[in-house]
Amino acid sequence: MIHKTAIVDKNAKISDNVKIGPYSVIGPEVEIGANSSIYSHVNIVGNTKIGQNNQIYPFSSIGTPPQDLKYRGEKNSLVIGDNNKFREYVNINPGTEQGGGITRIGNNNLFMVYCHVAHDCIISDNIVLANNVQVGGHVLINNNAVIGGSCAIHQFSRIGEFAMIGGMTGVLSDVIPFGLSMGNRNNLMGLNLIGLRRSKVSNQDIKKIQLAYKTIFKTALFRDNIESLNSDLKNNKFIKKIINFINSDKKRPISLPPNL
Repeated sequence: MIHKTAIVDKNAKISDNVKIGPYSVIGPEVEIGANSSIYSHVNIVGNTKIGQNNQIYPFSSIGTPPQDLKYRGEKNSLVIGDNNKFREYVNINPGTEQGGGITRIGNNNLFMVYCHVAHDCIISDNIVLANNVQVGGHVLINNNAVIGGSCAIHQFSRIGEFAMIGGMTGVLSDVIPFGLSMGNRNNLMGLNLIGLRRSKVSNQDIKKIQLAYKTIFKTALFRDNIESLNSDLKNNKFIKKIINFINSDKKRPISLPPNL
């Protein structure tokens, strides 16, 4: 299943039924899980662990050193889960000492053409990065988020689960779970109602989330406004996720509606 022109280091660990296409290069510390397909002209190097059923398309570069001037060649790693698709020209870097030394990619993600994921990022599960999304270092993207084409995500940003980022948005501030954020510099434009409905969140819960959203973001004092939520809203499992996200890192700016 390995093309005769591929260069696979003898120390690489290649599992059963892995396809490696013409002119691809696989380094000595690489591990590739079963039933994965590595198409032609792919470069996978470094301490890179790839799970099962992944598809990596031509001209992708996986595991090359971080593009960080502080990186001095220290030991690092890149860990990729199962069932991911990396389309053409995707680039993913491992971690640095400052960020714990590891970049993590979860399961069932789609990285479209020309996406870049920098060092020390955590990309969770069921995420879509559309064409040309650029993710800076130390970024956290939670489950089921959708990132529109040509977005640039600033380092250390956090994007909550089921959030949706509009195309060509510059993300400088964190986006709450279920939030819809867009703009030249991202503003919170509402809730990702389509994503909530597709995930079969009940209409009753959606109405509660909408009410909580209006209450929290009625003024710029959004953390104070959380305290005015009634117990029914505070105890809702979806609203809890929003509250916990906001309160878990009070140093980070939160994306706000444009009128605040």
